Amino acid sequence: MQGKVEICGVNTAELPVLKGGETRRLLERAHEGDAAAREELISGNLRLVLSVVQKFAGRGESMDDLFQVGVIGLIKAVDCFDLNQNVQFSTYGVPMIAGELRRFLRDHSAVRVSRSMRDTAYRVLQAKEKLTAETGREPDVETIAKVLDISRQEVVFAMEAICDPVSLYEPVYSDAGESACVMDQIGDTRNTDEHWLEQIALEEAMRRLTAREKRILSLRFYDGRTQMEVAKEVGISQAQVSRLEKNAIRQIKKNITA
Repeated sequence: MQGKVEICGVNTAELPVLKGGETRRLLERAHEGDAAAREELISGNLRLVLSVVQKFAGRGESMDDLFQVGVIGLIKAVDCFDLNQNVQFSTYGVPMIAGELRRFLRDHSAVRVSRSMRDTAYRVLQAKEKLTAETGREPDVETIAKVLDISRQEVVFAMEAICDPVSLYEPVYSDAGESACVMDQIGDTRNTDEHWLEQIALEEAMRRLTAREKRILSLRFYDGRTQMEVAKEVGISQAQVSRLEKNAIRQIKKNITA
């Protein structure tokens, strides 16, 4: 992260990063009742919170509020993490943080509708009531559009705008104690939890590389340079570039699958 970005008065550019071994030791101490270790563990994983929060930006809530909610999710992850499970803390913590953010957005979100759209919706409702009273039956969209001299699309959009939003967690049906939610019926092959959780894991792994390793990977796979071109750019031999590149990739794989 470049420059100074403050969230809740915290300079995110200065947030510490814990290594895998440190995280494990702090978790053990925290679960034994060491309050200082718990605080250090939470502080050392605020970057993880920030990574998840950024995926929820642009939804009408302030980043400060989202960050605070994300920290609540982190605290729950710290307190509930099972040390007997062979799972990396970040693998467990990210879904916990994301779940806390989803609950917050579900419970506090408000659909903001423009005044002009609301006015159109009220006109549609008045016309609908009048036509129903006159004809004894509910008018269709085409009839309402003709009476108000607007398009069918405007009628539909206006009515949808004032409908109460349906939560993705709203049960669709229930069977033998198990329920299916709206979210279970919606598919998205691009923006899946698995996809961006993998992205977060990759970003975390990249942070652990040296500056030289990051530069070599950037030149090789972002700029598309050959190893010989990278060697000239960095000022080392091609053999060194090859060795550093393989080591960096090996470390990334190790950190992601740890």
